[in-house]
Amino acid sequence: MIADPTTLEPHAAPADPTLDELRLELAPAIAANAAFDGWSEAALAMAAEGNGVDPDIATLAFAGDRGVSAVEMIDAWFATIDRRMAEMLPPEALATMKIRARIAALVEARLTILAPDREALRRALTILAMPQNVARAAKLGWRSVDAIWRLAGDTATDYNHYTKRTILLGVYGATVTVFLNDESEGHADTRAFLDRRIDGIMRFEKAKAGFLKRTEHRPSLSRFIGRLRYPAV
Repeated sequence: MIADPTTLEPHAAPADPTLDELRLELAPAIAANAAFDGWSEAALAMAAEGNGVDPDIATLAFAGDRGVSAVEMIDAWFATIDRRMAEMLPPEALATMKIRARIAALVEARLTILAPDREALRRALTILAMPQNVARAAKLGWRSVDAIWRLAGDTATDYNHYTKRTILLGVYGATVTVFLNDESEGHADTRAFLDRRIDGIMRFEKAKAGFLKRTEHRPSLSRFIGRLRYPAV
């Protein structure tokens, strides 16, 4: 059973949290304020006040090279989305689904969590699209799709590990673009778009598996050339 994100128990803040724990504690509140104040010191100050956190400590938790870092706040927020996604779909819920359904459910869980903060997400993506943040944006996107595949049960360590995540990253990015402008009831248009794109992933994986099976026992050109250079004694 997929958990409703509104019924999930909030994480209890440690009595003496580390800076990493503090980031995760404050990030959702910062996102809630970012829709109005942007990913700014003002949003951080309001989140700190609402959570009873010393403003100087909160500033330290999200410090960058030039004061409070919007990217650090966005990073922490995305990390909380990853965590809540896993809570919404525990292993016992995912175990009853086929792989396609797992991927779809996990992405839909993310969208459900993000739905109340679409404007904050829009602003976050604008910041991440800045040239100086592109590398960090790619890292954050990869982290999210890696979390999705791992929760779905993927254990690939060869090139499949990278192809699956690269393809899903493109699908997820396109789906978020649709989601940000989707005014249909229950974001039905986004869900339909996602279903079509995931069907594409599954067709690709099936075709790839068939190709690898057909070529499994074909002569290897590299091995043949190697034997020409280093003939067996």
